[in-house]
Amino acid sequence: MGAGPAGLYLALLLKRRDSRHEVTIFERNVQGATRGWGVVFWDDLLQQLYSADPESAREIDRAAFGWDKQVVDVRGTQVVSGGRRGHGISRQHLLDILARRALDAGVHIEFDQEVTAASQLPEADLIVASDGVNSRIRQQADGFGTDLRLGRNKYIWLGTDKIFGAFTFLFVPTDSGWLWAHTYGIDAETSTFIVECSAETHAGLGFDTMPPEDCLGLLEKLFGRQLDSHKLIGQVRDGTDAQWLNFRTVTNRRWRQGNTVLAGDAAHTTHFTIGSGTKLAIEDAIALADHLQHGEDRGLALESYERERRTALLKPQAEARLSAQWFENIPRYIDLKPHQFGALLRERRMPLLPRLSPRLYYQLSHTAQGVPGLGEVLKRVEPKVRDLYSRRTEAGRRV
Repeated sequence: MGAGPAGLYLALLLKRRDSRHEVTIFERNVQGATRGWGVVFWDDLLQQLYSADPESAREIDRAAFGWDKQVVDVRGTQVVSGGRRGHGISRQHLLDILARRALDAGVHIEFDQEVTAASQLPEADLIVASDGVNSRIRQQADGFGTDLRLGRNKYIWLGTDKIFGAFTFLFVPTDSGWLWAHTYGIDAETSTFIVECSAETHAGLGFDTMPPEDCLGLLEKLFGRQLDSHKLIGQVRDGTDAQWLNFRTVTNRRWRQGNTVLAGDAAHTTHFTIGSGTKLAIEDAIALADHLQHGEDRGLALESYERERRTALLKPQAEARLSAQWFENIPRYIDLKPHQFGALLRERRMPLLPRLSPRLYYQLSHTAQGVPGLGEVLKRVEPKVRDLYSRRTEAGRRV
């Protein structure tokens, strides 16, 4: 269920590993009507793609727009830093590559097929619900124990015809509070431009009642210096206008029920500020295909898959919560000097940061770079604090 990255890549891997498998994907949207603009991934995922299916990896690699720097722009002052190699790609282009590879391998894809319950599906050995955060299959079942939590901030996923050659954060003050954008190039003509702000700023600027065209016009004005006369794009291919949303964090107490198993955003989401959604979805697909291939009992295979992926998700989920929390508390950091603010933005996944004053954390981190041994102490402490934070959060969710 669902022709997103998880569903398409799993179908492709299953057919490549055993052509006798009969695999059908049901997708509610028409072909080419994906929502959103670009997605990001990193070199570690690219390596996994080359190992699992070199041909699709080469196509994705060629189509991706790469960068190795991060820029933080606050009130016109830019702080530039190096970083790990990142890649942006149009979500539609990524899906087109995976769909074409899956079709070539013999997968059957049914677009424009709305399925709201497993009972509508033909008889199957396995049903994989990879139909996104609003998974119909998951919602119709009682056994997954889904927990959905809304983030405090508002965001809108836009595009622009300005090319940003680095992963760039743009912060601009308004009379109603701070507004910022996460932006990165996805091809030679387009960049993703995600705008985020507090709920108070969103209401204060009138975005809650503003028509889509007026919203784009105001955002172009507020980010005028950074956009340099370039336009924001609010409509996706199907003509749908982008909407302001609150990020939805999805977790499930169980990922499997009978012959149905969850994957991708149907199973879990991580806040977009760590850029790992596509990576985690594809890693789900690789892990599920691996366990199914081993030939063990299907129930044991699904159990092993869930156990492996839950363990792998502990760190990114904890980092995503910390990252979202950092952006929900911009006033705590915004009055720092630009280079300090940029440094703490890069450190936003560190669990000690919200527990110390920003200036104290900056001084401690800055000092550690010049004191032999201190940096290693912090590296040992941080994972323990992160693990404690993750376990406390998970315990609270169970309660």
